[in-house]
Amino acid sequence: MVVSSASPRLVDGKPSKNPRYLQIRPDLLDPMSLYVAERGTRLFYAIPPDEPVLWPVDAVLIGRRNNPAEPAANIRGLAVYNPIHYQQLPELFMDLICSLTGKSPSTTGAGSEGALTKSPFNALRPTIDLNNALVSYILTGLGGFSTAAGFIGPRVRVDHDISLLVPEIWCRLSLEERDPEFLIREGHLEPLRDFDCQGEKILASRLGYRITAKFVQRFFGRVFDNPGKVFDEAILRPETQDQAAFIDGVKNITQAQQRVAMEYLADGSIADACPPLKALLTIMATGSFEGKDAAHPDIRAMFTLDYLLGSAWYRERLKAKQRKDIALWKRHMDYLDDYTRNDATADDETHLDLPARRAHTAAELAHVSSPAYLESLVGTLGADPSAG
Repeated sequence: MVVSSASPRLVDGKPSKNPRYLQIRPDLLDPMSLYVAERGTRLFYAIPPDEPVLWPVDAVLIGRRNNPAEPAANIRGLAVYNPIHYQQLPELFMDLICSLTGKSPSTTGAGSEGALTKSPFNALRPTIDLNNALVSYILTGLGGFSTAAGFIGPRVRVDHDISLLVPEIWCRLSLEERDPEFLIREGHLEPLRDFDCQGEKILASRLGYRITAKFVQRFFGRVFDNPGKVFDEAILRPETQDQAAFIDGVKNITQAQQRVAMEYLADGSIADACPPLKALLTIMATGSFEGKDAAHPDIRAMFTLDYLLGSAWYRERLKAKQRKDIALWKRHMDYLDDYTRNDATADDETHLDLPARRAHTAAELAHVSSPAYLESLVGTLGADPSAG
């Protein structure tokens, strides 16, 4: 099989309609813009010509593929999000555990792709990736923002217009303006709340927060002359397009989350989940954990930095990392000793400076074996103990 990046991806024998597979690299299409950006950054920060210009990534916004219902194809609606949503970690990780995707022009269907969308390609249990991702999110304080693609509500088709526009908006926000607490406090984000419909509780709070008209006026106004005309009530509140479709879309999400979580309980992999995720999986599957739902303060406290740094399970991750590093440097030491005894020549002793290499290895082994090294790991990802 040969894959050519110069040719569109074929779906059912026809070229894909997804623009991601058809885009020409902007830096190759317009190298002058790249040159101007690099030079401008270098001049602004007074970076000497012999030093590289670094482009740190300080924002990551998840993309969501949304679609209206297609009853003939047995595809349920998944178009309940407005252009930008923010989810706190419990709700965000319910989504990441399930990784539910809508129908895309480049795929043959819709549904859950598994934890972090990579479950089908991962030889390790998904809980390992989830544990690592949660620790990373908590330590870095990364906000759980996401953008919409495809549809906003069942009647407004946006394709990739929103997901391509939002980076233009986001780069015009200061770091303070990107802070979720600031956006919530200033009324730029509004929470979605659970509600009852014909005696059934609709868990709309799983969608987290969404941008408001105030957000549009203040921040989209940096790109549009009259942003309120573009992002109207139907886009900001998709339920106004079709309340029944909105309710079924939320149920589609929560039912998929329940189905996926039940698999973790059934195969026993929930045992490898860290305590916050174990509580979350149980809530997704059964509705509560030790009598508490996702809104309970005790559950939400489990997703904070203070809880993480003070927890025994995070300490065990650091010890697991130390054990792996000790094993690595012991392996280096054993290799050097074996080579010196059985294969080294007189020239090797001088040319390879084997005594100096062994001294360095011994020093590193002593360092990673020390209590001070364990303490130096606080604030790092550590290693998952269940990964061997």
